[in-house]
Amino acid sequence: MCGITALLLADQNQMASPELFEGLGMLQHRGQDAAGIITCGNKGRLYQIKGSGMVRDVFDQPKLEQLVGNMGVGHVRYPTAGTSSSSEAQPFYVNSPYGITFAHNGNLVNADELREFLDKDAHRHINTDSDSELLLNIFANNLEKTGKSRINEEDIFSAIKGIFDVCHGGYACVAMIAGFGIIGFRDPNGIRPIGFAKRQSQSPSCGMDYMFASESVVCDGCSFSDFEDLKPGEAVIVNKNRTVTRRELVPNANFTPCIFEYVYFSRPDSIIDGISVYKCRLAMGEALADEVARKMGADMDIDVIIPVPDTSRVAALQTAYKLDITYREGFIKNRYIGRTFIMPGQALRKKTVRRKFNAMSLEFAGKNVLIVDDSIVRGTTSKEIVQMAREAGAKKVYLASCAPAIRYPNVYGIDMPSPHELVAFNKTEDEIAVALGADRVFFQGLDGLVASCNKFNPSIKSWDASVFDGKYVTGRVDAAYLKHLENLRADDKKSTEDLQSPEVLGLHNFNLHMK
Repeated sequence: MCGITALLLADQNQMASPELFEGLGMLQHRGQDAAGIITCGNKGRLYQIKGSGMVRDVFDQPKLEQLVGNMGVGHVRYPTAGTSSSSEAQPFYVNSPYGITFAHNGNLVNADELREFLDKDAHRHINTDSDSELLLNIFANNLEKTGKSRINEEDIFSAIKGIFDVCHGGYACVAMIAGFGIIGFRDPNGIRPIGFAKRQSQSPSCGMDYMFASESVVCDGCSFSDFEDLKPGEAVIVNKNRTVTRRELVPNANFTPCIFEYVYFSRPDSIIDGISVYKCRLAMGEALADEVARKMGADMDIDVIIPVPDTSRVAALQTAYKLDITYREGFIKNRYIGRTFIMPGQALRKKTVRRKFNAMSLEFAGKNVLIVDDSIVRGTTSKEIVQMAREAGAKKVYLASCAPAIRYPNVYGIDMPSPHELVAFNKTEDEIAVALGADRVFFQGLDGLVASCNKFNPSIKSWDASVFDGKYVTGRVDAAYLKHLENLRADDKKSTEDLQSPEVLGLHNFNLHMK
């Protein structure tokens, strides 16, 4: 899972880098492994900073001042497979043709096939294991076929249509062509989110500024308005003259957005595909309350409901309200530690949980507690949380998940690991409770989760809920591919190469990190 953004300012004397930096900060929850920005100056020269770590670690004021230009692309990364090397930090760049910068959120299910095509037929060198580099080179290869010294919007739409024809999976992308403008597009199923917005330039005579982002909160925070989600299979081009051209390149696309965006990844103050993430999580809390009440019946003995901060707080509040049970904050969160779910390596995740949360005995001692979490994946956090509640004096510890049991790996850009690392894999609810040390475990039903989202946008007829039901909406996912993915994603398969310090690179002297 990653966060992407792109910005074009109407005033060519303004620099895009400060707001790209701010935008990446607002997307930090989507990736904490690496960050990068590439900007384009007036003469078409590209400037880059990218490196491993949080946004604040990679950038400072002197570095931002070296990112010259009124348009640029930014990315925050969490790797779902392969290495955590800085060589795979995005955005990526190719100089031929035209000078293209590219950032991507998602995952391709036919990466091996594309890599072979690019090597044997297109004769393009791929330098990393990232499928983002594959998308970039497919795009570049399609543009190169025009044979033109200067391209136009029709050429770009044709090149993106070529991506849709051969690249299968979930992906949202932003791109920048040196001296031309910025581009955003979304896969034909609309699995991963992206939208764009506009605002009046600080120099009113110059016209409008435009921004693409994974979530609306980025555009809101930078004072952009009229945020619009890209449709599935749609591409939007904003050229340097601020002319906006958009086109749906896949007629009658099967719109199946990822439902897990609403459960966990997106910020509650974002609106994605017309759905308020906050309202959706309130609805999840109500549905979860119904599930708990139905299963406990007359045995209901919960004294207090406590959320696991922060993503489950909204749902837990509504669960407590619906059940008429006291809500309390029992876990204090250290906000200077990142999201454990997207940390690479089980040992690091386990160690971090206790550093991240502290249980207050005042709220647990002598009570039967229902702990509400957004989801249970590996069970690392849940198991430690349950143990912390017992150590704080809880008599009984029940655990409730706003999402159904996660029993299948994700293939569209979320690091849902190999099935054997999922705590719910091949287990009943009672067996999961034993594994986590809880007295009882409750999971939201898939119908309840879908209804919680659909009530705010009934036009969405189907969802990618593959981690819950094992149904992969793009097809081309078989047992062999899942085994291949397991080998890539298992914690003992991941590695970290030597991490390089962030370096400002004028791309006229770009140094490739050869593996």
